[in-house]
This record gives sequence, C-alpha cells and structure tokens, in this order.
Amino acid sequence: MNWAQYFSPEQFYINYIADDRFVTYILGGLKTTLLITFFAVLLGIALGFLVGTVRSTYDKTGRLKILNGICRVYLSIIRGTPVVVQLMIMYYFIFATPDASKVVIAILSFGINSGAYVAEIFRSGIMSIDQGQFEAGRSLGFNYRQTIWYIILPQAVKNVLPALCNEFIALLKETSVSGFIALQDLTKGGDIIRSRTYNPALPLLTVALVYWIVVTFLTAMVGRMEQRLRKNEKR
Repeated sequence: MNWAQYFSPEQFYINYIADDRFVTYILGGLKTTLLITFFAVLLGIALGFLVGTVRSTYDKTGRLKILNGICRVYLSIIRGTPVVVQLMIMYYFIFATPDASKVVIAILSFGINSGAYVAEIFRSGIMSIDQGQFEAGRSLGFNYRQTIWYIILPQAVKNVLPALCNEFIALLKETSVSGFIALQDLTKGGDIIRSRTYNPALPLLTVALVYWIVVTFLTAMVGRMEQRLRKNEKR
C-alpha cells in the first residue's frame, strides 16, 4: 500500500480546505467536545460532592443510612456499566424524543458517569483526614456539619484536587463516544471527513493530534497546580 497517497498536497486540500471541512468538522467538533466536557465536569463535581459527603457521613457516624444505600446503588450501576451504554440508554430510552438536545443528553450522561468516580475521590479525601481534626472541630463548638464544612472539606479538597483534575482529563477523552448518538463532536467530525474523502489517515490523525494537544495542555496545568500545592505545604 502506498501510504504517501494519503498525504499528498491534493489530499490536504480535499480534507482540510474543500467545503471548509477543517473549520466545520474539526474546529466545530472541538467546540462541541469542550462544551460537553465543561458542563459535564460541573455536573460531576456537584453530584460527586453530594454522594461523597453522604457516603463519608455514613462511614463516620452511621447516619443517612437510606441515602447511603441509594448512593451505593448509583455507584454500583454507573461504575459497573460502560459509559457508551449509559449514553445510548439516555438517548434512545430516557429521552426518546426527536426534540431532545443531543448536547444536553451527552452532558447529563457524562456528568452522571463522572459523578460516580468523583464521589469516591471526595469520599477518600474526607476519610483520609485524621480523626483528630473532627475532634478539634467539636472542641471549638462546631457540630458535625460545621466541622465538615469549615475544617474537613478545605483539607480534603486540597488533597484530592490532582486526582479530580486527572478524572476530568479522562472525561474529555471519554466524550469521544458521543458519535454513537450522532452528535458531531471532535471524533465524529473527523470520521465525517474520512467518509467523504475516503482518506482514513489525515482526518483521524488530526483528531488524535488535537486531543493530544488539549490533554497535554491540561496535564501541564495540573502539574503546575501540584507544584504550587507542594510549595504551600512547605510554608
């Protein structure tokens, strides 16, 4: 096979310039991917924080038994099934209507999925705080809720922040399955170009390169944040 034929000047023109394909499918798909990731992250944080707090409260005090049971079922289902299956169930079953927004469905699906993993990150962060911190809060006259909010959570969030950031980087890559519901994200945009130009190399390698650039940038930001946290700990 002559691989050079996929990278000729003519192929560059057909895949990127003709019909404005690069802007429409690659940049347009990247915009959709980042939009889904951003709002799914916010939903995952909110849901994960609530579930993680309920789980850690039960582990510490034995309270919220019913809520903890519901949370355990949620975690078991979400972590035990593939995200692409959850996405299709959300699209074809729960929102089985032509008027439903595919972007909203994707945000809900990925946000709910991410929330299960964020919940365990939050729970492990809270449980990692020494029991003496809880006793210190009680000695100051705080009740359990105030102790969690003012003393435990600030320390726990600082401890789990790198893990949270890595979870969100993974979430960005997981959104690549959005094409299963015919949503034109970055991966689907590259696949559309491939199907029209019959060139599997240029569009798919471009998609891989764009993901790599975005993930490398986010990874570098996480690394800088971890360095700042370590510096603050030394002060």
